[in-house]
Amino acid sequence: MAAELFPAKKLPAVTAVQQYQQQQNVSNNNAIQGCNWQGLYPTIRERNAVMFNNEQMADIHFVVGPPGGTQRVPGHKYVLAVGSSVFHAMFYGELAEDKDEIRIPDVEPASFLAMMKYIYCDEIDLCADTVLATLYAAKKYIVPHLARACVNFLETSLSARNACVLLSQSCLFEEPDLTQRCWEVIDAQAELALRSEGFCDIDVQTLESILRRETLNAKEMVVFDATLSWAEAECNRKDLQPTIENKRLVLGKAIYLIRIPAMALDDFANGVAQSGVLTLNETNDIFLWYTAAKKPELKFVCKPRKGLTPQKCHRFQSCAYRSNQWRYRGRCDSIQFAVDKRIFIAGFGLYGSSCGSAEYQAKIELKRQGLTLGVAIIKYFSDGSSNTFPVFFEYPVQIEPDTFYTASVVLDGNELSYFGQEGMTEVQCGKVTFQFQCSSDSTNGTGVQGGQIPELIFYA
Repeated sequence: MAAELFPAKKLPAVTAVQQYQQQQNVSNNNAIQGCNWQGLYPTIRERNAVMFNNEQMADIHFVVGPPGGTQRVPGHKYVLAVGSSVFHAMFYGELAEDKDEIRIPDVEPASFLAMMKYIYCDEIDLCADTVLATLYAAKKYIVPHLARACVNFLETSLSARNACVLLSQSCLFEEPDLTQRCWEVIDAQAELALRSEGFCDIDVQTLESILRRETLNAKEMVVFDATLSWAEAECNRKDLQPTIENKRLVLGKAIYLIRIPAMALDDFANGVAQSGVLTLNETNDIFLWYTAAKKPELKFVCKPRKGLTPQKCHRFQSCAYRSNQWRYRGRCDSIQFAVDKRIFIAGFGLYGSSCGSAEYQAKIELKRQGLTLGVAIIKYFSDGSSNTFPVFFEYPVQIEPDTFYTASVVLDGNELSYFGQEGMTEVQCGKVTFQFQCSSDSTNGTGVQGGQIPELIFYA
């Protein structure tokens, strides 16, 4: 599962421990050969690192992992006690037990070794497959700096694809900062998050918290479809046939958190009403809610969600038009930008015709280091004013801080339009700072000082 939720990472370089083991032909669980290995390493950190996962002088052993998947790991009480207050209490506290072997069935061997490596070597070696289990181990044995590194790894890897699963885990591990980051992604990219495979893996408490979310930026029909997909997965987890009756059973009261009465009537009539998940009385009452002057009482939440309010970053101080510009003949207008906080670009604001009302076709694109992150082809109508006109991507695009992205548009329409002047290299929008620079993709004259793409529309 974790490999699907996180992008692949580069393998770490050979560490000091591995280098020593290669030089001395020492593998895990083998005693060191040679009487003066200590003299090879000048620092206590390097000498401790040699003892990681090594039988030499080991005075405790751990049998780690669930039955059928255990691994025996050697340890050194003093080193472990220095690195963890839990190990200190286990080995030297008032209730310390004199055991030669300790069984730890609730921690994965790879994650336990990752924690041991940090304690012995002061090295943090995380990967997508084990980071959640390593966070669990770090929390269990109170190794706070390793836990913080795990959370940072998760925040860096956070996307709509894994946000729902990480939301569930962040609540379990009591990590409020990670929880907040998850909510930011889920709110802004709600439809992508709800359609992700990870959404079907969450527990019912996390499902209910998402369905209650007032700022969820999604059509209610998408919420309904995603909830039914979760119910099917939950039936499979409970060894139930995924019938309509069983889906309704596993949903319980969560079904009433879907704001069905706030849907468009067409969505309800052609989708929800024919799904079979509602009772006949519920279906009739909701139809009456749509059509009758005297509306029935419903168990469902009836108010539409507020969603998110988009913000606009305007990069020009004025606009103008001239008889010989701004022209569009299939050329690209482009600008590069960077931000100091994670945001989600929903679309651009564009100028329209300076010669009366006109319709334009716009191909908008967002790229990072040449990789296309979002693209859309949209028609918009301009009324001849100098106002900007919004065009949107199908889904908001996640933008990471301190990296330049390229915003581009190719317009087809009226030959002349307004264009921006007195452009700014830095713009403050609320708590987000934007920086702009010229793009080599721009072949129609747009740059920092003037041109098209006057606005970036975003959620923060």
